[in-house]
Amino acid sequence: MAGGKEKASIIIKREEVVEGGHHGGAWKVAYADFVTAMMAFFLLMWLLNATSEDQKRGIADYFSPHNGMSASTSGFGMPFGGRTVNSDGSLASDRGAVRVQDTRHPLDQMEDDDQAEMSGQAPGPANRGDGGGAGAAVDGAQSGGMTINGKAAAGMAREAAPDRAGTTSGVEPQMGGLKPQPPTQVQAANRALNQPPTDKDIQAELDKRERAAFERAAQQIRDAVSSDPALADLARQLMIDVTPEGLRVQLVDEERQPMFALGSAAPNERARAVLAKIAPVLLRLPEAISITGHTDAAPYKGADRSNWDLSADRANATRRLLVEAGLPEARVRSVAGMADRDPLMADDRLAAANRRIAIVVLRDKPAAGR
Repeated sequence: MAGGKEKASIIIKREEVVEGGHHGGAWKVAYADFVTAMMAFFLLMWLLNATSEDQKRGIADYFSPHNGMSASTSGFGMPFGGRTVNSDGSLASDRGAVRVQDTRHPLDQMEDDDQAEMSGQAPGPANRGDGGGAGAAVDGAQSGGMTINGKAAAGMAREAAPDRAGTTSGVEPQMGGLKPQPPTQVQAANRALNQPPTDKDIQAELDKRERAAFERAAQQIRDAVSSDPALADLARQLMIDVTPEGLRVQLVDEERQPMFALGSAAPNERARAVLAKIAPVLLRLPEAISITGHTDAAPYKGADRSNWDLSADRANATRRLLVEAGLPEARVRSVAGMADRDPLMADDRLAAANRRIAIVVLRDKPAAGR
């Protein structure tokens, strides 16, 4: 080398970065942000579900730029109370009792008392302004004190006075607003509705339900007989009505169409078929049953028997048929024969309609006055 010196060599090393390798822990940060966001979202959903509509409105008004209450950072807007200047209606307090007291200056009070003594009038509530219009103050749980002048107090007294109908529409002063109270008549009606029913009311309701059950059973018997072609012509011989005793079902004879053979206590096939239709309906009713037999006024042919025996035997034969059809024996309270003492056709005591069987479903308690 010239000059005897060697020239230094400079080596430049360049490293090429290849994409797609290991990224380190950046994904953990993104995942943590995602988990935090989800936790905040579920916390927000829980808070929205736990707050009422008034609280939500208060929160919305607190963060509204048009709300004067939200200008302060001290929380004076009371977002969780739900009552702000943007709420509907007057800002009436519901945070405690309201007290009305005299706020006149003591010196003014003394001067009024002295003037009343000089004029010979004793100082009283009317002279001091207690409800008379001189002055009043309304103190609430959240108001430091608010004075209402004499005109406002007089207006409150007039609104609390009885109206033309003779009722008092009471008012309650609360933080600059008057809360109307329900009328006295409405309160009395509500108290009357909450009173327990009397024994008379309970009995009337039971009678109403029992009558409805009897009428329903009567219609079921009519439908069962009329739906059978073999018994359709017997519908006019079936008399059903509701009496003070209960539901009465009568099988009545017609000329040349008797239910029992003349002078006999054995029911014919027509009577057996009708009783077979009646028995299932009687099974649905829980009340006791009485059976009574009736005859016409024609004397019974025979020295050892009479219409009393014939009517009683026919009633007892009817009882046996109903029991055979499934009616419990314990349901039968009485079986009696009336002979011709209670005719259906009183003007014609020999009429065929007087020969009949009466089945009565007895009421639990006989209806009074009917």
